[in-house]
Amino acid sequence: MNRLIFKLALVCVIVAPPLSALATPAEDKATVAALDTEYQAAVKNNDAATMDRILADDFVLVTGKGKTFTKADLLKSARDKDQTYEHQEDTEQTVRVWGDTAVVTALLWLKYTNKDGAQDYKLWFSDTYVRTKTGWRYVFGQASTRLP
Repeated sequence: MNRLIFKLALVCVIVAPPLSALATPAEDKATVAALDTEYQAAVKNNDAATMDRILADDFVLVTGKGKTFTKADLLKSARDKDQTYEHQEDTEQTVRVWGDTAVVTALLWLKYTNKDGAQDYKLWFSDTYVRTKTGWRYVFGQASTRLP
């Protein structure tokens, strides 16, 4: 009986469609766009729980000055409320999907206060998402330098 169950399980794994076959490219694009918008709102609201759910455990952000931040760094900053945001919204969002990988590019307007005072600037970013067994996860971010 155990051999039969093992063989049936093996057949299911072999014939199961890849994760990317579960949604159309248009659905993936819409899902990732909404997820990235949700992530930006979570940052604005210092919502560490939502950020934690969206960010991959091995997430890395690289700024335009070459500084890197991990998931732990961003979650700590949100929990400590290092920034108080007035604006953390993006425009000109473009999502490109290649199978189980998606890249979001957008213009981000940041307006906040922190220990250094008031900040108000825009920058371009690219956020990379990867489809996992539990859904899309934000794995890598690249931000430009501040725009003039």
